[in-house]
Amino acid sequence: MSLDREEPNYFGAGPAQLPTNVLQQAAKDLINFQGLGIGAGEISHRSAAGVGIVNHTKEYLRKLWQIPVTHEVFFLQGGGTTGFSSIPTNLSAAFAKKSGKKGRPAYVITGSWSKKACEEAERLGFDSQVVVNAKTADGKFGDIPDVDKWTIPVAEDTPYVYYCDNETVHGVEFQEFPYEKFPGVEIVADMSSNFLSKPVDFSKYGLVFGGAQKNVGIAGVTIYIIKKSLLDYPSVKELRKLDIPITPIAFDYPTVISKDSAYNTIPTFAVHIIELVLENLIKKGGIEIQQQENVKKSDLLYSTLEKYPTFYHLPVTKRARSRMNVVFTIKDGSLDAEFLKEASDVKLTGLKGHRSVGGMRASLYNAVTLPSVQLLADFVDKFAKAHQ
Repeated sequence: MSLDREEPNYFGAGPAQLPTNVLQQAAKDLINFQGLGIGAGEISHRSAAGVGIVNHTKEYLRKLWQIPVTHEVFFLQGGGTTGFSSIPTNLSAAFAKKSGKKGRPAYVITGSWSKKACEEAERLGFDSQVVVNAKTADGKFGDIPDVDKWTIPVAEDTPYVYYCDNETVHGVEFQEFPYEKFPGVEIVADMSSNFLSKPVDFSKYGLVFGGAQKNVGIAGVTIYIIKKSLLDYPSVKELRKLDIPITPIAFDYPTVISKDSAYNTIPTFAVHIIELVLENLIKKGGIEIQQQENVKKSDLLYSTLEKYPTFYHLPVTKRARSRMNVVFTIKDGSLDAEFLKEASDVKLTGLKGHRSVGGMRASLYNAVTLPSVQLLADFVDKFAKAHQ
């Protein structure tokens, strides 16, 4: 079977498209990695080759994103949802070591993923604070409220403030988080769907994490970047006294880091695909070049949709529109199925919106090329002219 393929024009939200050259190399490495006679999915995670994959991936990530020495990089099995569960227990443990308190984690809710993260913290037994809930009276998300409408928590009682930098379902993205409003509080960001799409100043963050399957890899592994000062925990006995749930050992951050992400069997092949994606991004010119391309892609599609205000509806305010996930509806909802069929007929796929909101969603992740977005913009234009 050939490893060649026609370049896809796929806009699915995740698992998402990856560069063809990355997949071609990964396919070869799945059969025979570095001449070992076995594949990257078969080697031991504790072998020299397996450890090399993890270490090279960390090195590439540090280089691309300029991650400072104050922060550790590690990998966990699972996706972003694993982070919803592991973050409250780990960061509350770090807070307890510093303050002697359990504290109340704070959440900025701007879409379904940040809402789920807050709900999980509460399910685990934490009394969460809601800094702001952007859900409107009709049950929709589509904006980030002005900061003067937020309830700023007391730093001495708050282990962290959590937000989702890009809400995949609702197409809401922060242009800049108001860090200055939370002095003395650790900032935690879920960047699953805009991971490595733009530069990040890690000095402002206690923790950044993201599932790989949207922008940098395949499902099965999550990347964490955490401030080293947040890795000192009290004893299990002390945590129990403070009624802080104990983190399962496989997700205990200091334990995982002490074993170089290999406390248990890390999905080595999934990490290797991240390694190949990062190598590809370095060859492309780095984060700044990728960000410029992402801006061009999203500007092209948004401007095309805006040409037809009586035909297409953009539910997200301009100030909160995502570069990664462009959501829109056709005002005549009866045309949805026809839009998707005609798009599929010209090989534009993955455009159906999330089941909870309907409509359309075009995910413009790093691997989606500008020519692909141009084809989509041309189709959006043509469809509106033919049906309005």
